[in-house]
Amino acid sequence: MKNTSNTKKTNYRWLVCGMLFFATTVNYLDRQVLSLTWKDFIAPEFHWTDADYGLITAVFSIVYAVANLFAGRFIDWLGTCRGYLWAIGVWSVGACLHAFCGWATEMTVGISDAQSMIEATGAVTSVIAITSVYYFIAARIILSVGEAGNFPAAIKVTAEYFPKKDRAFSTAIFNAGATIGALIAPVSIPTLARYFQQIGIGNGWEMAFIVIGALGFLWMGLWVFVYKKPERNKYMNAAELTYIRQDNEEEKQARPLEDEGRKLTLWQCFCYRQTWAVALGKFMTDGVWWFFLFWAPAYISDVYGFASDTPTAQWLIFVLYAITMLSVYGGKLPTIIINRTGKNPYAARMKAMFIFALFPLLALFAQPLGNYSYWFPIIIIGIAGAAHQSWSANIYSVASDMFPRSAVATVIGIGGMAGGISAFLINICSGYLFDYATEVQMEFMGFVGKEAGYFIIFCLCAVAYLAGWCIMKVLVPQYKLIKVK
Repeated sequence: MKNTSNTKKTNYRWLVCGMLFFATTVNYLDRQVLSLTWKDFIAPEFHWTDADYGLITAVFSIVYAVANLFAGRFIDWLGTCRGYLWAIGVWSVGACLHAFCGWATEMTVGISDAQSMIEATGAVTSVIAITSVYYFIAARIILSVGEAGNFPAAIKVTAEYFPKKDRAFSTAIFNAGATIGALIAPVSIPTLARYFQQIGIGNGWEMAFIVIGALGFLWMGLWVFVYKKPERNKYMNAAELTYIRQDNEEEKQARPLEDEGRKLTLWQCFCYRQTWAVALGKFMTDGVWWFFLFWAPAYISDVYGFASDTPTAQWLIFVLYAITMLSVYGGKLPTIIINRTGKNPYAARMKAMFIFALFPLLALFAQPLGNYSYWFPIIIIGIAGAAHQSWSANIYSVASDMFPRSAVATVIGIGGMAGGISAFLINICSGYLFDYATEVQMEFMGFVGKEAGYFIIFCLCAVAYLAGWCIMKVLVPQYKLIKVK
């Protein structure tokens, strides 16, 4: 029996939100291991170029995109508890498998150890590079399939445990796990890699993948005990359940047939402008975040010469993502707008998202100001990252505001697919652009070589959010609940 003796509501929903935060932190730690080790640990061993790394991250992104389309449906079908367990289990296995790519390359090429691969010359280096890239792509595919389930599952949990007015804030809190993961990563991952390298366990980077990947299995053990459907959760009282379900009457009037077992199919979701608004909003902006996530360590190394395991590089990345933590307040802004103006959730979110779309314009000045100090681009990228995470928290909540709970994960999966395609395009294009810019010493707006390539990408990132906001506003001018017919 649910505890109904206390009139003051319990706060179990925030413990659940904490678990989502933990999962998202692990999610981004697992993504970051490669970006923080490839330039200084992995590339010398396998003779990678920027294009090789760009290809690996691009394949991760496109598989992640396709997997998102089905991950959302999978979560809706299997349920939040079991679906989330499967997702994090698969991506944790994939994270750990990266550690065996070096051994697999050695066995395939017929080289006995990492040092011999580093010292290889001539045509052998091409064979080593191609072989290792394929093995890393395989591990990356498994990682991406599992990670595709994180946000559909987390947003579905948010829709189950929070009323509409609190969803952007709760989403911003768990989505801040991405930033915390990015904060912890530059301090921990290169340090782990260097430590294990010094004590002679492989080339060091292998154990970094295993240690970070193992965190997901710890989360799985906790999730089994923490998560229960709100109606069956003995740790919640009636007051908290009533608070969570305060939007039910409105939803029942709009979706009378959902209670009779009628649910939106995957293809029906594509028939709604709201779905396309979420998908195109994600497509226009997700690639920006993934570019900063995957290329910021390389940018610091390429332009300013700081290797990822140096104190300066670690401090720069830490500060960058510390600034990104401001996104937590971005999730609160729509709630403030709703309370002060009485606007509906969608109108409040769109107003907040327009404000967030203005901050990335600062990226236009990141590279020029970087001539004076490397702190300028770091601070600007951090502000753009905070704006992105605030934007992201609200675009996720748009889906949970307008779609029935039974379809939320599916719509988020569609949006994730669009965002993954965006990430694929920006990563593969960036890799080839940087190699090309270096080879021909390309000039652009006063910058030469690879710095010119970075400036081009920064310019695209700067305007992406305003373009995304305009597209969303055209597709869905006003708040409208989806009716299940």
